[in-house]
Amino acid sequence: MAGHDHDRGCRMVGGLAKTTQTQRRFLDFSSNLLWIVWGWYAHAYALIILQICLAAINIRGAQKNDPAAGPDYPGT
Repeated sequence: MAGHDHDRGCRMVGGLAKTTQTQRRFLDFSSNLLWIVWGWYAHAYALIILQICLAAINIRGAQKNDPAAGPDYPGT
């Protein structure tokens, strides 16, 4: 019986972790977008380029961590 309770608890934590990941990605992307808007207003073009690169890295990382996306390299 105790094993069943433990299994259910692990699934609940796993579900919360996925929600937390999604929220963190949304906040990261929102932050990048706000910095881009401010950089446009302040004519800080290097900042805009930096934020676009950081957003691209975050998107790529999210895709690599998505189990539905499959392996990065064929045959692995």
